[in-house]
Amino acid sequence: MSKIIKRLPNSELEIMMIIWESNEPVTSAYVCEKLKDKKKWKITSVLTFLSRLVEKGFVASTRKGKINIYSAVIGEQEYLESEGKSFLEKLYGNSLTTFVSSLYKNNAISDDDLAELRKFIEKATKGE
Repeated sequence: MSKIIKRLPNSELEIMMIIWESNEPVTSAYVCEKLKDKKKWKITSVLTFLSRLVEKGFVASTRKGKINIYSAVIGEQEYLESEGKSFLEKLYGNSLTTFVSSLYKNNAISDDDLAELRKFIEKATKGE
């Protein structure tokens, strides 16, 4: 039985993406530095989001001197798989065909994208 992973609000997801991209534990200062051109968040906001991520079990916090170090507990791939499954179930009745059809009809994916998907399916069914 797989564990249930809660959906993150966009603000917390942005911070998780920074942690995942770093591939190593980070400080709140590191997160602020990565966000400086995107968000006008104060350090207190970042600390609040990090605290929430710790409470939700997404991030672990360890103290190193006077600094907290944050590391991912939930991996990016694990989160994306959970979100993708939830998204497909909620919006498309768990039908991948309906989802892809909707994207194609709205020109969100091209014939090239479909060809790439076809290649992926062929490889996946051959066990590659």
